[in-house]
Amino acid sequence: MAKSKTFSCSACNASFSKWAGRCETCGEWNSLSETAALSTGPGKKSLGNTRGSTIVLSDLATNETPPPRTLCGVGELDRVLGGGLVSGSAILVGGDPGIGKSTLLLQAAAQFARTGVKTIYVSGEEATAQVRMRAQRLELSQAPVQLAAETNLRDILTTLEAEKPQLVIIDSIQTMWVDNVDSAPGSVSQVRAAAHELTSFAKRNNISIIMVGHVTKDGQIAGPRIVEHMVDTVLYFEGERGHQFRILRAVKNRFGPADEIGVFEMTGRGLSEVINPSALFLSERGEPSPGSVVFAGIEGTRPVLVEMQALVAPSPHSQPRRTVVGWDGGRLAMILAVLEARCGIPFAGLDVYLNVAGGMKISEPAADLAVAAALLSAREDTSLPADTVIFGEISLSGALRPAPQTENRLKEAQKLGFTAAIAPSGGKSISMKGINLRRVTDLTGFVGDFFGAG
Repeated sequence: MAKSKTFSCSACNASFSKWAGRCETCGEWNSLSETAALSTGPGKKSLGNTRGSTIVLSDLATNETPPPRTLCGVGELDRVLGGGLVSGSAILVGGDPGIGKSTLLLQAAAQFARTGVKTIYVSGEEATAQVRMRAQRLELSQAPVQLAAETNLRDILTTLEAEKPQLVIIDSIQTMWVDNVDSAPGSVSQVRAAAHELTSFAKRNNISIIMVGHVTKDGQIAGPRIVEHMVDTVLYFEGERGHQFRILRAVKNRFGPADEIGVFEMTGRGLSEVINPSALFLSERGEPSPGSVVFAGIEGTRPVLVEMQALVAPSPHSQPRRTVVGWDGGRLAMILAVLEARCGIPFAGLDVYLNVAGGMKISEPAADLAVAAALLSAREDTSLPADTVIFGEISLSGALRPAPQTENRLKEAQKLGFTAAIAPSGGKSISMKGINLRRVTDLTGFVGDFFGAG
């Protein structure tokens, strides 16, 4: 009996029983491709007696220790991983082309190998001679890392079974080719099959596998999210081409906190970790100017100070521009609407530009008050004090909500020489020597106190 064929959409991952030119779920054209069935894998006996059977949760030992972790010595990478590398874990690292993913992982492989971890670096995009040239440039040529250039996944798994490494780096998952899938390398079927086989191999043999995933023009890992739910940890390597800063962000982590970040600086000898990212992001900040505000934020478990820059100018167009870099454009529209509806400050006929300095991307709502302050400072052409940090969330009613971890934000500001802070009232009372904390109850009062309007 012939096996039924299935087709999947490369944009939304929906499955269909027959091919069509247009996906009925997301509407994309020419996005359906045939999906071949994956291998069934080894039998029950080879994986132990518990496969296919059930275990009562209450029968599990309560004194089991957490999974052991291995530190590589790169503090920022260990932080993002949640305290080190967990044995038997599958990790996906995504980022734009040329952002430094291969450089980061080659440096990490060298550090792990120097600590005694048997490491194999498999490149599907470069020859071993090219990888060796990069290692010489990074002064890593003496590291005991085993190199391989191969794209056939069957050959790779056969080699790994013979070598029995502790860490494997696959660069990249889009170049891997599974011979039982009838599609081109890089397609949805190939990426899904390769990620499934590598993840299963990692769990079965208790080794760690790091896979590199390319990012599409929409900013998503190509393939598109079929790999993310298979792996244990998803890391994004971010950065602007015009800046030397690079940010490694944990989007998903089964063994540690998500949204944790590690900050690196791109140099001529590769990536160097940044111990104090707040000082780095504020290093280029000059004299106080209208539209410049320092925001005390929290990224994962780390407080980070960044500069919010705003520019408000008369618009020559009938439809004013709203341009945002490093923040949510929808949230900017909400802040502008609240300023107009609750404080009587219109932005009609004005172009608004907002930028987070240093290539940083901010997502937490506590940046609302800093954005509003930057917009008002640019609109009124008034500079706020250079020694002041601002944070707080704005509601649609114009009320201000306190931000979590206020004490950690103030400690980071004090460490960098700031002497004043503006934050919403409410929450627990905090008294810190050297920091003049000024509490505000709503946006109208904040506008009146600092800009004389509203």
